[in-house]
Amino acid sequence: MGELLKADGFDDCIVGVCEHGGSRFLVYDKEKMLEVLSEDMTYSEAVEYFDFNIQGGWVGDSTPGYIEEFDEQYESELAINRES
Repeated sequence: MGELLKADGFDDCIVGVCEHGGSRFLVYDKEKMLEVLSEDMTYSEAVEYFDFNIQGGWVGDSTPGYIEEFDEQYESELAINRES
């Protein structure tokens, strides 16, 4: 397996490593990353920057993943998928 790719400046936001489909990649806490970005911009700007420049980037199978807290939004999506 290849080396793990890191998002520069977010080492304190790493929560673990995920293995899926023969690939391994780092997983980051999205909210912590937004907090770091918010040190230099508004929260709204941080979300926009994150969505486009970080989460929207793809550099291959070892592209990092970003985890969010499981909340009501995802619970309702899970319920929909169970009915299918």
